[in-house]
Amino acid sequence: MPVLDTLGRPLTDLRISVTDRCNFRCTYCMPKGVFGKDFKFLPAAALLTFEEIERLARIFVAHGVEKIRLTGGEPLLRRGLEQLIARLAAIEGLNDLTLTTNGSLLEKQARPLRDAGLKRITVSLDSLDDAIFRAMNDVDFPVSRVLDGIDAASAAGFDRIKINCVVKRGVNEASVVDLARRFRATGHIIRFIEYMDVGSTNGWRLDDVVPADEILAMLDAEFGVEPIAAINQSDVARRYRFKHGGEFGIIASVTQPFCRDCSRARLSSEGLLYTCLFATVGHDLRAPLRTGKSDTEISSLLRGIWHVRADRYSELRTADTVNLPKVEMSHIGG
Repeated sequence: MPVLDTLGRPLTDLRISVTDRCNFRCTYCMPKGVFGKDFKFLPAAALLTFEEIERLARIFVAHGVEKIRLTGGEPLLRRGLEQLIARLAAIEGLNDLTLTTNGSLLEKQARPLRDAGLKRITVSLDSLDDAIFRAMNDVDFPVSRVLDGIDAASAAGFDRIKINCVVKRGVNEASVVDLARRFRATGHIIRFIEYMDVGSTNGWRLDDVVPADEILAMLDAEFGVEPIAAINQSDVARRYRFKHGGEFGIIASVTQPFCRDCSRARLSSEGLLYTCLFATVGHDLRAPLRTGKSDTEISSLLRGIWHVRADRYSELRTADTVNLPKVEMSHIGG
């Protein structure tokens, strides 16, 4: 049965983090100064098992979730991930199963992921300039290997791959046009994301944000662009097409908030449910699973959490809320 929050927003999308670990140290997400060699990640026993994830996913689908996105950390670091994908792909009523990855391990895993039942894939790629890309991932990983992963995913049968670029002032705004030129005729969809104040460790400043209007103006000047209609009301990206073909999107959480249509919940790898990307607290679903609670009892808990949801962080953002100790994006997958 569908469930609505205090603003009448349904629960239709669930993002599931399968690991808190990542092999990149992107400066806007998982800065090396915080997530260094001594950082303590979750032990394996703390992570939800594939059986537990499947069980929760079925409960969420029964309450209106139609789309599940697997995230991390870097989800392809979770061993045997294709087994989880096969489990989730078999859930009746789940219309879309997708995954977001940094692409570093995609070249070898694309085919098994597709064969297991993964429907779509999103790859994070912040620049085609190798020096900029290596600096942003902060582990000296070459951009060529991510491009090889995208090509492998395309060869495995993933079409209309989404390419996500976080745009940060003074770092990679010059990469916007290059990325658009590289992907606009491929059938893939490049999406530009305003740098956000997720978590408490990335040193976010409003001055570092390249606004959506500025990104759009750059692309319009180079290619000519026009808006196109959204597919779903809850879509976070505003859709556009290039004058001579190809689609792109802009996600403007900072300058053009979309809280009023947000229908997403996020489940961390240890089973904490977050009702907003900018949440300060999560709700424990692992304990009920491991203490013998029934599906009916967990369903009641889920309904209670969502019924009182009133999150509107991006619409209400202030200097004070920016500095709150929010959950890290690396922990819940963005």
